[in-house]
Amino acid sequence: MAISIEELAADTNFTTAAKGKFTLLPDPPRAERHFPIISVDDHIVEPPWTFTNHIASRWADRAPKVIEMEDGTETWFFEGQHLPNVGFNAVAGRPVEEYSFEPTRFDQMRRGSWDIAARLADMDLDGVYASLCFPSFLPGFCGHRIQQLTDDADFALALVRAWNDWHIQEWAGRDPNRIIPMQIPYLLNPEIAASEIRRNAERGFKAVTFSEAPHMLGLPTLHSGHWDPIMAACEETGTVVCLHIGSSGTSPSTAPDAPADTVGVLFFGYAMFAACDWLYSKIPIRFPEIKICLSEGGIGWVAGLLDRLEHVRRYDSMYGTWNDIDITPADTFRRNFWVCAVDDPSSFSQREVVGVENILVESDYPHADSTWPNTQETLQTQLADMPSDEAEAICWRNAAKLFRHPIPAEVAADPNLF
Repeated sequence: MAISIEELAADTNFTTAAKGKFTLLPDPPRAERHFPIISVDDHIVEPPWTFTNHIASRWADRAPKVIEMEDGTETWFFEGQHLPNVGFNAVAGRPVEEYSFEPTRFDQMRRGSWDIAARLADMDLDGVYASLCFPSFLPGFCGHRIQQLTDDADFALALVRAWNDWHIQEWAGRDPNRIIPMQIPYLLNPEIAASEIRRNAERGFKAVTFSEAPHMLGLPTLHSGHWDPIMAACEETGTVVCLHIGSSGTSPSTAPDAPADTVGVLFFGYAMFAACDWLYSKIPIRFPEIKICLSEGGIGWVAGLLDRLEHVRRYDSMYGTWNDIDITPADTFRRNFWVCAVDDPSSFSQREVVGVENILVESDYPHADSTWPNTQETLQTQLADMPSDEAEAICWRNAAKLFRHPIPAEVAADPNLF
């Protein structure tokens, strides 16, 4: 079962937080450094000026804008629709009892949620050297909302290009050593999308966020071959395909009257489902050099999935899907997929099954799952019994290699230097 992100956000009983109440806690102390860290899952709350300097004048009046409502809340306004969740769970630096799908004003969230200078300062406080930042509620985690809420395909392409221009110039451009550039894809024409990926690779983009399950967005399935031009472009350019939980516009759920906790607990579920779907779509077989990264899904499910893949392999001739392929599904997973730990202490004991070289970490700033400002302490505790070379690989070396984003030698030797 699945529930849409919009339904979750509209459910006033999802949390016990009092609507409109907000408290911004004081800055935490600077974290003690144990490792350099590359977080492969953080989020941008798009600031009000995201499109201002990057959309052609012919589209300027139609571009998304932030407006203030009579009740004092702020909302995005786009194509005649109000999109009220400005912050969409940008709760870093607030008390847990206030966590919800708010805030609905920029001044009710920690400035690092939407301001790059403040974000870099918050990364310094947390001991995170480099960050890969996904879009937030306005475009959707894979950029689908700003494309599907308009009937004008040319306008949608202009918005995608504007967001990407803003990201590479203003967000990642503020300090290219600290932010790994990630683009949103054009979803309405895979040939045009492939051209954009090649163009963006030349501009320095290292990754593209894509939907874990495009059919849930009303788009063609992974099994249709429709997306192959995009996958070919990603393989050709080394662009990492990043799949964030919820990029299907939905979240796993159970019974309709189950408490909201079940959604929070099962949020990782789509990572496992997505891994299976992408694997058996044979995209990694048609494009053997493609790199697929699963964000915010955790790693606890991976060893179980690999076991199940090996088990089903014993009788997969009854299905026929994999009969003419030499490499096994489990080995294909290890070759083409990377997974991301998010507060997974017991799961690191399975790292040799998963593959140490396939594990990355995240801080998920500024969302509720975030380990900020305790990411250093969290990883130090959870990796304490691990050989130092393996801990370094998981904290930063794997991500540096995957995203072609090296950490300076002096910072690698002494993370207190940033």
